[in-house]
Amino acid sequence: MSAISVGQAAVLGVVEGVTEFLPVSSTGHLKITEGLMNIPVDDQSVVGFSAVIQVGAIAAVLVYFFKDIKRIVSAWGRGLVNKNERYHHDYKFAWWVIYATIPIVLVGLAAKPLIDGALGSLWVVGGSLIVGSGVMWAADQMGRHKRGEDDTSFKDAMLVGCSQILALLFPGFSRSGATMSTALILDLDRVAATRLSFFLGIPALTGAGIYELKDALGAGVGAAPLAVGTIVSFVVAYASIAWLLKFVAKHSFNAFVIYRIVIGLAVFGLLAAGTINA
Repeated sequence: MSAISVGQAAVLGVVEGVTEFLPVSSTGHLKITEGLMNIPVDDQSVVGFSAVIQVGAIAAVLVYFFKDIKRIVSAWGRGLVNKNERYHHDYKFAWWVIYATIPIVLVGLAAKPLIDGALGSLWVVGGSLIVGSGVMWAADQMGRHKRGEDDTSFKDAMLVGCSQILALLFPGFSRSGATMSTALILDLDRVAATRLSFFLGIPALTGAGIYELKDALGAGVGAAPLAVGTIVSFVVAYASIAWLLKFVAKHSFNAFVIYRIVIGLAVFGLLAAGTINA
């Protein structure tokens, strides 16, 4: 019998799609939802399922930013065969995304037992939600929001890429929250910070989903729940991306900061009351 039913997979797909790119922690929300549905958050198949349905959200990014991605990949391809094309920003940016993904891959492989074990606790999720809120608020206040997407550099990409490690080690911190906060500290404007977070998430999250697929299928999650969760995640994530880009163009991240604190405190309350298991 599948560790996750089709109905549960649909609910988790919605949660993943809504939260993957919002700076509120998709991993944290998935673990909270799994806990409320009495799904063991530390079960290997469940951990794998969560990583696999992220691919649906990443597919939404690929579709939404298809023209941008096509432009960047084309520039990269031209630069590989023509050195005159290597001065183009898109060619450089493609390499920066590749280089910036290496640290999180190395840490993810080295720390996987710890990430799937003790660091997956809902106590960690609650604490990371609250601490990450403080970081996000400070970054939004510190940043001068004066640099656009065309002003990004190799240093920006590497620092923002490395910040993804925080979310990997501390579920609840939020990959989007960590990357956007770092970009804001580097004085990128909110839209540029958000778009950079999207592009840097593509290889990392896709790789994680493919890597975890064998564990999700082999350890107890059926193909049907995986398919439903992934498809629902794609549809909801596409709408979420469109909404977020419009929102950050006119608003600060304060609403997300407040929301994260409320959710973090709620997690602590539910754990203390025994409503959900860590």
